[in-house]
Amino acid sequence: MARKQQAAQQESFRSMTPSQFFYEYREVAGFGSPSRALYQTVRELVENALDATDVHGILPDITLTIEQVPRHPTYYRVTVEDNGIGIQPQHVPYAFGQVLYSSKYRLRQARGRFGLGAKMAILYGQIKTGEPVEVYTSPIGSSRIYFFKIKIDIERNRPIVLARGEYPNPSGWHGTRVSVVIEGDWPRARHRIHEYIRRTAIAAPYANITFIDPDGNITVYRRTIDKLPKQPREVKPHPQGVDIELLKQLIRKSRANTLLEFLIDAFQGVGRKTAEAFLEWAGFDKNLDPHKLDDRKLEKLARKLREYQRFRPPSADSLSPFGPEIIEAGLRTILKPEFVAAVTRRPRAYEGHSFIVEVGIAYGGQIPPSSEPILLRYANKIPLLYDEKSDVAWKVVDPKNFDWRNYLVVFPAPVAVLTHIASTKVPYKGVGKESVADVPEIEQELRNALREAARKLREYLLQKKKEEEAKKRVITFMKYTPEIAKSLATILKDYSVNEDYIREMLLTAMKKRLKIEDEKFAKLVEGLEVNIEE
Repeated sequence: MARKQQAAQQESFRSMTPSQFFYEYREVAGFGSPSRALYQTVRELVENALDATDVHGILPDITLTIEQVPRHPTYYRVTVEDNGIGIQPQHVPYAFGQVLYSSKYRLRQARGRFGLGAKMAILYGQIKTGEPVEVYTSPIGSSRIYFFKIKIDIERNRPIVLARGEYPNPSGWHGTRVSVVIEGDWPRARHRIHEYIRRTAIAAPYANITFIDPDGNITVYRRTIDKLPKQPREVKPHPQGVDIELLKQLIRKSRANTLLEFLIDAFQGVGRKTAEAFLEWAGFDKNLDPHKLDDRKLEKLARKLREYQRFRPPSADSLSPFGPEIIEAGLRTILKPEFVAAVTRRPRAYEGHSFIVEVGIAYGGQIPPSSEPILLRYANKIPLLYDEKSDVAWKVVDPKNFDWRNYLVVFPAPVAVLTHIASTKVPYKGVGKESVADVPEIEQELRNALREAARKLREYLLQKKKEEEAKKRVITFMKYTPEIAKSLATILKDYSVNEDYIREMLLTAMKKRLKIEDEKFAKLVEGLEVNIEE
């Protein structure tokens, strides 16, 4: 009896595969409701399509289609097709049927890094509808198009290939077409998805994006610029971003026989002189075999690497910022403002990871006035739509924290602010990747970039104010010019000075007094003359 009670009180243990974990806790990845799941599916597939194109120097042509499945009012088929580099057929089953399998596990900027997003959509669709994902792909230069139907073996985290095939590719098409059926709520997700595509178009004016929604609406965003963002390059880790486990991994892969050789080979920006100076400062023998370091020495080495302040800053080669030209083109095309300015800051670092902050400001035109800035947030080119008020970017642009009046902006005002953080490690607040944490280094750079862009807006508004004041003076002057010219012509009739000549002389004097350019002054006078005649 006692033995039975003891056995009953014992805990049972089991392991979980990544696919099992996300099957049970799909809310963590943003699949907590049908409307959020539909939005998240669109987002993950579109971002994969963009990473398959612009990161590899290809101007994107992307088509997104959402269709309601017949006889299933809550089932939707989401299909995304791109003209990217395609996927080698041997990798397709794992790329779509194994959670945490990805080509992005490298130290360079990418829209996604976990190998999770698309698989979560596939897993969610499989759980809710029982339907497999369908994939068509053709790598660049391939004479064949490959087709797969795939499900995920949740218990083993392995792909189940239900069907496969290959076809001739006479047109030379390259890219990937992914189609997944999920349970969704289009009426609730409609606005969010349309806004996501709109914001994607703002950040990618170099892309052609076609969106066909379940209501039959076709929205097309045409390419307005042929310039692509700088392509990111894979880099070695920075010594200040290491921990014990990363050190162990690097040492296992290293063929270096000494600690000096290991530091030079494993880390970016570490040459012989730097490595020797560090090892002397940290108290390590430079000839020590790194493969013989125990946990105590590894802990000390990792700690000293993080503490040493004379390493070069992390390289920005791994980053792909938009650049001012692309930001301005996107804001002008979609928001149609009267003024745009964009700033890309110099690379900075936090915790051994490089990052670049960018800010764009759009003002007036078709932007509606609002009681606070319209904030367009991006991280590694991804639009962030949820949890805006908890993001570090909102903390910076909030009128409670940033004195917009110093820049001649008084709310309500027609102003939109775009913020972009490019980094090999964006400090998201959660797996859903919708808001960025208040990292002091990032917050300071955002604030500096906003000030820089806002100063350009202030200069524009000051000039606009001067022009409006000049216009008022010209209006007053134009009211009396005909009478003055007529009177002077009468007085000077003995000198054969006609009325038109006097009028031109008066206008020339006015232009010099107001210091207005010839072209601007001519347009202003022409418009005023029409109004006066009317």
